[in-house]
Amino acid sequence: MASNVNPTVRRRRLGQELRRLRELKGMTAEEVAERLLVSQSKISRLENGRRSISQRDVRDLCGVYEVEDHRIVDSLMQMAKDSRQQGWWHAFGDIPYSVYIGLETDAASLRVYEPQVVPGLLQTPAYAEALIQGALPETPTTDVEKRVQVRLRRQERISADEPLRLWAVVDEAALRRAVGSRLIMREQLEQLVEQSQLPHVTVQILPFEMGAHPGLNGQYAILEFPDAADSSVVYIEGVTSDLYLEKAHDVQKYSVMYEHLRAQALNAEQSRQFIADIAKEYAR
Repeated sequence: MASNVNPTVRRRRLGQELRRLRELKGMTAEEVAERLLVSQSKISRLENGRRSISQRDVRDLCGVYEVEDHRIVDSLMQMAKDSRQQGWWHAFGDIPYSVYIGLETDAASLRVYEPQVVPGLLQTPAYAEALIQGALPETPTTDVEKRVQVRLRRQERISADEPLRLWAVVDEAALRRAVGSRLIMREQLEQLVEQSQLPHVTVQILPFEMGAHPGLNGQYAILEFPDAADSSVVYIEGVTSDLYLEKAHDVQKYSVMYEHLRAQALNAEQSRQFIADIAKEYAR
């Protein structure tokens, strides 16, 4: 697979284009499903990019929408072909959050709020291993190791030639929660201080003393992409399933909430000192 082909993003772009063609035709998803003798949920999954799209699906939908320009059809067919190829993460087997990894891999910027743990892209291997073992106690050792390797591979976005722009607001609880040993925590926080000095990484700490704040409902991330055709996505991680919000008003609501979090958190320099002070406590 060519390195510039991201199947997750291809599915999203293709789905958006198929939705646009349907709306131009003035048809509902239910009407299209009836014409093709498929479920309405299949049409919805194709349009939201959560399901692989075959070239046959594209051909059938273009027929329903009466697309006569062969260049458009050929372009959509090629996108369908690309969307069925595998990203680097497929080499690690079944990854529960593979859709998110695909989005993160292609994102230009990521804003994340973490109330309980250090953000995955900034974790040390030892911290990541201890965290996964604690959060998923019944997971076999081999699967834990696989998840750690995936996390480390994701972190390559931070050191890439065109790195991801990462902004993380982290609750003080993530620094105080002793994941693994005191040594693991000290090394994790020392690395967090170091990485927060990178020009494309900003870390802000939200101290306990700030009291109630807009992030009390839990962790979330906002992904933005270099191509204007790709809408921003709000990602909310769940235990058995994840939530992806792409509607403009949803993204706007979470973006405003994030601005409140940034305003209430310590600034970047204060945050580095705050993290460093807690790291020293783990060294005692």
